[in-house]
Amino acid sequence: MAMASIVRRKATSLFSSSPKHLCNDSRYSWIVSRGFASGSEENDVVVIGGGPGGYVAAIKAAQLGLKTTCIEKRGTLGGTCLNVGCIPSKALLHSSHMYHEAKHSFASHGVKLGSVEVDLPAMMSQKDKAVGNLTKGIEGLLKKNKVNYVKGYGKFLSPSEVSVDTVEGGNTIVKGKNIIIATGSDVKGLPGITIDEDRIVSSTGALALKEIPKKLIVIGAGYIGLEMGSVWGRLGSEVTVVEFAPDIVPTMDAEIRKQFQRSLEKQKMKFMLKTKVVSVDTTGNGVKLTLEPAAGGDQTTLEADVVLVSAGRIPFTAGLQLDKIGVETDKAGRILVNKKFATNVPGVYAIGDVIPGPMLAHKAEEDGVACVEYIAGKEGHVDYDMVPGVVYTHPEVAYVGKTEEQVKALGVDYRVGKFPFLANSRAKAIDDAEGIVKIIAEKETDKILGVHIMSPNAGELIHEAVLALQYGASSEDIARTCHAHPTMSEALKEAAMATYDKPIHI
Repeated sequence: MAMASIVRRKATSLFSSSPKHLCNDSRYSWIVSRGFASGSEENDVVVIGGGPGGYVAAIKAAQLGLKTTCIEKRGTLGGTCLNVGCIPSKALLHSSHMYHEAKHSFASHGVKLGSVEVDLPAMMSQKDKAVGNLTKGIEGLLKKNKVNYVKGYGKFLSPSEVSVDTVEGGNTIVKGKNIIIATGSDVKGLPGITIDEDRIVSSTGALALKEIPKKLIVIGAGYIGLEMGSVWGRLGSEVTVVEFAPDIVPTMDAEIRKQFQRSLEKQKMKFMLKTKVVSVDTTGNGVKLTLEPAAGGDQTTLEADVVLVSAGRIPFTAGLQLDKIGVETDKAGRILVNKKFATNVPGVYAIGDVIPGPMLAHKAEEDGVACVEYIAGKEGHVDYDMVPGVVYTHPEVAYVGKTEEQVKALGVDYRVGKFPFLANSRAKAIDDAEGIVKIIAEKETDKILGVHIMSPNAGELIHEAVLALQYGASSEDIARTCHAHPTMSEALKEAAMATYDKPIHI
């Protein structure tokens, strides 16, 4: 069995499945296959939305020789992720971590400083600089690939025509044989709570606070809430996370989740789980929350300087006039597509956050490439079981494949291999050894079913596991792959050994 997966082509997995969001209705069985005339005023492909899914789709279309236009309402490319999401949050996570390390860890490494202070305007400036450079870079990529870029708000006039109200105040009509909807998602509000981006903020407002709040309450214990809570907690805020559900990050493996929550609690982040937010009201100096147990009971109140509403995201299709052309959506407002990303309207496609599935930038990028490949008559591919998830706190948590709970529910016999970073030489050398690798493998075949990592830079370590799952590798395949020493990645090798034998260093 050892190393067999390296030389064989990927086998059909008992655990693979078609994306649950894809519609199998016969009405969706068509796919456009047309000639693409060069030099025509009509585009081969029009992409509405310039976020990770949209701009990647536009570039890929142009690379395949299709005349392409990308429409973006924001006026800067990159979508929510680059402008007010993934990138600015990671910039602040890094800056706040550097401050925290300087204040709490540098001395033990022989680096002595005087007083360490936060220069919040400089921190925000660094964040904005990173965003600006990247947005300009994407615009350069569109130009390099000869993608026509229209800045404005697009709406359908017909399945082949989009009216664009430009940012300059004009209007233009963009025609396309194939139109891809890639308009992303928006912040999900909560009933009775008005987000003013001052005292009651969304993730967008939390990235632009003018001062460090003494007390911050985060409503929602998902990726975004925990990451933003970590930023301000490191900078000195007293952070309390309120969550209606019984657990944080419900998609996470339960064992890893418990360790992760304990880690955040050691960082003084407080959690109020199984708690319902009844009301949120601004006061003279801050915000007052009225809470009650999710199961019902006596109400309590909490006060804070700022409240972050982080209750998830919803598809953004406002103003597109989907009803005018008859595009079908589900009850949550998500656009229904078939496996080739085609809607029920010929020539109209949808990708990314506007269709069911994880609302992740890297998933949207994969959608964009595959969608365009199908339009061009090629074979696209996205395996939604292989999309990794990462929480970018410190330590980070990254995972791919199935959790132990999911494997149990399937009734599959399995083994678990674990290895703590406390026994990893690189982690000990840098004095950052909190965390664990957990690998779940099928007992009979040793095939890897899921990998879960909590560690510094777990988001960088997870891709070995993604590749292993993609090619149907066994845990022995990883265990018999030479890993450089000393590296954090050796923990994956040791955890893999633990699934079928014994690790060396514990």
